[in-house]
Amino acid sequence: MFARLANQWREARQSKSRLASIRLFTVLALDLVFINRPKDVHLNDQGIAYWMPQLGQRRIHLLDPIRWLIQVGWLAFIYQPPESSARPSPSQVKRRTQWLGYFGSSVNRLLTIASAPLRPLVRSERRANIGLLAMGLAILAFVLTLPMDAAQQGLLLLIFWGIALWVRKQAGQFPMIVMMLLSFFVSTRYIYWRITETINWSHPLDGTLGFILLSAEIYAWVILLFGYMQTVWPLKRKIAKLPDNLDEWPSVDIYIPTYNEPLAVVKPTIMAAQAIEWPADKLNVYLLDDGRRSEYKQFCEQLGVGYIVRPNGVHAKAGNLNHALTKTSGDYIAIFDCDHVPTRGFLQMTMGWFFKDSKLALVQTPHHFFSPDPFERNLSIFRNRPNEGELFYGLIQDGNDMWNASFFCGSCAVLKRQPLEEVGGIAVETVTEDAHTALKMHRRGYQTAYLNIPLAAGLATESLADHIGQRMRWARGMAQIFRLDNPLLGKGLNWAQRLCYSNAMLYFLNGGPRLIFLTAPLAFLLLGSYIVYAPAVMIAVYALPHIIHANLTNSRKQGQYRHSFWAEMYETVLAWYILKPTTVALFAPHKGKFNVTSKGQRVDKNYFNWQISTPYIVLVLISLLGFIFGVYKFFTIEDDQQLTVIINMVWLTYNLIILGGAVAVAEEAKQQRSAHRVAVDIPIHVITESEHSFSARMVDFSAQGVGITLPSRQLLRPGQSIYLNIQQAASRRALRAEVISCRDDVAGVELKFANAEEEQAFVMATFGRLDAWLGWRPHQDEQPLASLREVVGYGLTGYQRIAAQIAPYLLPFFKHLNWIWQKLSTFLPIYPGKARKS
Repeated sequence: MFARLANQWREARQSKSRLASIRLFTVLALDLVFINRPKDVHLNDQGIAYWMPQLGQRRIHLLDPIRWLIQVGWLAFIYQPPESSARPSPSQVKRRTQWLGYFGSSVNRLLTIASAPLRPLVRSERRANIGLLAMGLAILAFVLTLPMDAAQQGLLLLIFWGIALWVRKQAGQFPMIVMMLLSFFVSTRYIYWRITETINWSHPLDGTLGFILLSAEIYAWVILLFGYMQTVWPLKRKIAKLPDNLDEWPSVDIYIPTYNEPLAVVKPTIMAAQAIEWPADKLNVYLLDDGRRSEYKQFCEQLGVGYIVRPNGVHAKAGNLNHALTKTSGDYIAIFDCDHVPTRGFLQMTMGWFFKDSKLALVQTPHHFFSPDPFERNLSIFRNRPNEGELFYGLIQDGNDMWNASFFCGSCAVLKRQPLEEVGGIAVETVTEDAHTALKMHRRGYQTAYLNIPLAAGLATESLADHIGQRMRWARGMAQIFRLDNPLLGKGLNWAQRLCYSNAMLYFLNGGPRLIFLTAPLAFLLLGSYIVYAPAVMIAVYALPHIIHANLTNSRKQGQYRHSFWAEMYETVLAWYILKPTTVALFAPHKGKFNVTSKGQRVDKNYFNWQISTPYIVLVLISLLGFIFGVYKFFTIEDDQQLTVIINMVWLTYNLIILGGAVAVAEEAKQQRSAHRVAVDIPIHVITESEHSFSARMVDFSAQGVGITLPSRQLLRPGQSIYLNIQQAASRRALRAEVISCRDDVAGVELKFANAEEEQAFVMATFGRLDAWLGWRPHQDEQPLASLREVVGYGLTGYQRIAAQIAPYLLPFFKHLNWIWQKLSTFLPIYPGKARKS
């Protein structure tokens, strides 16, 4: 280590100026202290700007020393370096295995010694172990409930925070488990303190409102702990090999249910499904048309695809699938929503696991979307940030798989016919038939698997209203399952499966708790109610550890799949709308009907959705009133109560930021294309009518056209007819197209298919490629401060958007407020090696 640093210093003195050498000496000292720099970064090349990105962005300003001090402190105590993607060496693996063996042996010896006094008193070793477990739980309960004053609790906060920050910098899964345990300990202490010491039952209003807030906090604590257990060790299942003998491969029926979707949306799915690589005599594709449309029937006949309709629409999608089960006979059923286009290797990648486990009833793959959802489109973050569903499909389902609790998601999955028929087909008792079906199969003792590889892609919800409607159905259905087939009750499930299913269902009950958190500070600011009946200092020393540890742990665990502070925005948008259906479902589970999510729509112009945003705007107005009252209280209340006012004002300010983000999402961005463009980089060959040919690159495609990058300008002109040769597996096919637009060296062309075979060839060369969606997911290191900066920015954007609608004269105020935030945010630390976006 010291030799490396000395060599870098010697090189700098020989090649750089004195001032540059002094700067490098400073950064070498930082390197020696932190030892967090990635090994592939050479400081003579990067310089101090690696650790201090502020230095490389602009000239030095008066307040920059403060920024540098903040950056240095953050690097020393909080910064977590990215985990290396390199695999550990065999010697490292061996050392880790030996260490785990030593650790396990030591724990076993300690347990043996600890249980020795109990052995003469019990008749079996099992009872001794139970007694030892009871002793451990008693000790844990004692520690969790140990009373402390503010100073002692504050010291505990510092100790645990230091441990968490140190552990957070360590790579691997065991440090993650340590962080979960620390968070569990701190959060449980907080909840115990809240239950036992902070409710003022002598005052009816304080007691009632305090109990409501406490109930919401207990709910959040349960979800937090269940989530830790659920994702403690994601399985990360790999692909299983199929038998070499094709005769052993089973027959598969592919179901594509549809109701009211345009044929242009359904076509690529049918064509890609028909071209899936599987023995032709063992693969059958069926379109299940609940819309009973003649043009769909004609299209299926043209392609040689099965077309199934039923006499009625009972039980919606579940009924449609169950009717098809009676009309086909394949050993396995692959199901795709009509907009989910499978890759050609879908079955070869998923079916191998059925040969490894005879009890396996389901293999589920992620729902991947090549179009932006309303959050991504309206906030312009498509493919720049993990989308709302990434946490579930990227982490939670992998965690479920560890506990044999991954469940059916309605599409992009393969089910074994015999177990499916054994449970009565697709469940029809609830509107989330997919998860309920998996629950029934798990109760029968069957296994499920999750393969976290995107092997199909579809369309995300087109508008915020559609998005909310879809989530309302999911929330209602999960509440129905919890009420009618509660996983905590009944036979057939182990404790881990009960926990995973319960967490999935309880999560959708977050509407009420989220609204409580959004309005809780108003109880004190507007009504003068002490809903947490404790000194402000005690609130800080108990609540802060709970909040900090939960956020640190989730940032480390979920950061790749959901960035910090975004969950609050997602939940706030949905909270008001899922509250009613979940409440109704808990008390009247048979009410409610299946609603179909619209696909293939266009948004012709930007517009603000007043109907959707009304609940957020009402909450904003009430919160602003509370903020005004809070300012007044701060200057008029007794001095010893001012800290209480500050705590509530900070809480309220955070709520206003989140509500502003919800308002920003309610302004729908224009989407004129009914066929979404997908970014790619594929080599193609262009042939003009004059037989001039040249190589080019396809940079994006849709079902109707492509964008191509030309080797030079003016090679094509609008209106020109051309042919495109696109590599598809081992063959090439020339497709006729017309140039629509040319800008510099980029041309947009519209495809002119002569027949269905040409269109299918294009689908397989684009949507159906085996690697079509690999590497699509954005992988960004979690940066909580950067996420905070973004969320605050979007919150202020929301207020600018609503001001533009109802009070344009307020726009300058919010623009200045945004400018002030941009200046203040420059004092926040910057991730090493990154440049702050202007």
